[in-house]
Amino acid sequence: MPAEPAAPASPAARKRGRTALLIAVAAVLGIVGGTAVGYGIQADREPTALPALNQPDLAYPKPLPKGKQPVPLSSAEDRSVRTNGDLRKLLLPKPAGAKAPEFTLGDGWVSLPQYAAEFNSPSFELEYQLDNKVRRIASTSWRTGEHRITEIRLVQYRPSDVMGARDHAADQMEYMPNTKYAGNSGDAMAGSANGHYYVFPVRRKAGYLDFYEARAYFHRGDIMAEVFVFDTKKISKNDIKSVAERQLGRL
Repeated sequence: MPAEPAAPASPAARKRGRTALLIAVAAVLGIVGGTAVGYGIQADREPTALPALNQPDLAYPKPLPKGKQPVPLSSAEDRSVRTNGDLRKLLLPKPAGAKAPEFTLGDGWVSLPQYAAEFNSPSFELEYQLDNKVRRIASTSWRTGEHRITEIRLVQYRPSDVMGARDHAADQMEYMPNTKYAGNSGDAMAGSANGHYYVFPVRRKAGYLDFYEARAYFHRGDIMAEVFVFDTKKISKNDIKSVAERQLGRL
């Protein structure tokens, strides 16, 4: 037997559905209209001035009263006056009667490629020095007696987020205890934060003169110094110490 058809919705139900729809549409129109009116009001208003960015009354640090300012450092007291000048003038002067040696970097300015070529891995050293912001390099050398050669190099670095002079000196001293080099931890230099000097054991080879070597590494401020002494006769600790400490005194 077929089902009976559903009864049509009552007029009251249809009326309630239509009313709810009209209320929802009115609410949406109210929100949109309110937003538009709000934007219109803001657009018609004068812009609000922002506070000034500069505030001259907040100067820090406050200047000292007249007559109480510290006296500027003299050129003898201000290291930057010396180190920003001619770096070659900070090199230890040659002793009287000294001669020009062979096989050194010579006197005066040294290019970075020349300096890097002195190391076992020139390409690595070149990159290392550039990363550490090397500024300039100066060198001097001399020969005294029959075979003694002394060479000094000053390597200066630019201000940066790395401490180039300290790091370069520390890196070189790290190699010294290796038997391929000095084979010992060296002796601390007086007046230097971490400087050391080293006397190498004699090197002997059949058919050749004995070979002696001593080195010193240290830094002061933005300058790293390295001192080399070579000879066919024994080099005492006092020999290398004397040269190194006199060079340190000029920085």
